[in-house]
Amino acid sequence: MISGADEIHRTAGQGLVVPLVTPLAADGESVDVGALAALIEFLIGRGVHSLMTCGTTGEGVLLTYEERQRIVEAAVRAAAGRAPVLAQTGAATTADTIALTRHAQACGADAATVVTPYYFRLSDAALIAHYASVAESVPGFPIFLYNIPQNTGNNLTPAVVAEIARRCPNVAGIKDSSGNLAQLAEYRSEVPRRFYTLVGSDRLILAALAGGADGAVAGNANAVPEPFIELFDAMSAGDWTRARQAQAQITAVARVLGDGGDLSLFKGVLKRRGLSVGPVRRPLLTAADDVIAARIQELEAAGVSIEIRRELE
Repeated sequence: MISGADEIHRTAGQGLVVPLVTPLAADGESVDVGALAALIEFLIGRGVHSLMTCGTTGEGVLLTYEERQRIVEAAVRAAAGRAPVLAQTGAATTADTIALTRHAQACGADAATVVTPYYFRLSDAALIAHYASVAESVPGFPIFLYNIPQNTGNNLTPAVVAEIARRCPNVAGIKDSSGNLAQLAEYRSEVPRRFYTLVGSDRLILAALAGGADGAVAGNANAVPEPFIELFDAMSAGDWTRARQAQAQITAVARVLGDGGDLSLFKGVLKRRGLSVGPVRRPLLTAADDVIAARIQELEAAGVSIEIRRELE
């Protein structure tokens, strides 16, 4: 684990964070930790900056809590300090969220990303109390809020985020997947101290970075990490032409692969790249091989060049 809370904030809160797909056995009933390790090797080898477990892209809400704990442990072992590991520990109840967050801290994760409670619509006061309880349960452990209101039914407004950050010094930042760039910018302006903002909408990465965001959590980068790394490299070099070209490729990837609307497309492309990560878990449905082949052809037609194992076609 990277030592020092400030260093963890700088690394986990910046650059490209890949929310890992969760590899499953062929029947979809058990987690394949060996395949998870292979996926992490693939992504680190491509230059991704950080990894996140059990988020939306990782089918987190379809996993048991024991599975989520095993996945975090396996990811920490596989990353071996080469990239920060953020554990998505949010759950429907405060007690379960605290238990998962404490486990993530204990097993060596570098930070936790905590999605809002879901299903029930919560007041601002309830959201503040929830996050305060979670953050206070792991003093000194970096917490990133996770806002995806279209899935959870609960939006973290800038005022709510500012109050949580005021109460909880270990709340380091937020991942926002609302698609609302104005709200993303407001988070930073409403929190007086250093506060990291991560955009969760792949089509908006360049716009968010240009507006001052610190990084992105990009689900499409599981299957096609190359243009995402190209974008961050171009931004670091101040090369806006390259950055715009990379964003155009990212947008093409998001369009062709459904932008996370069908997670089996990510898994299918990974299989064709030599990484067998299994099916998605029911009730999600797994795309047929011919669908995957057609999507790869669309990527190639859009000018997105990726290494494909042709013998697997």
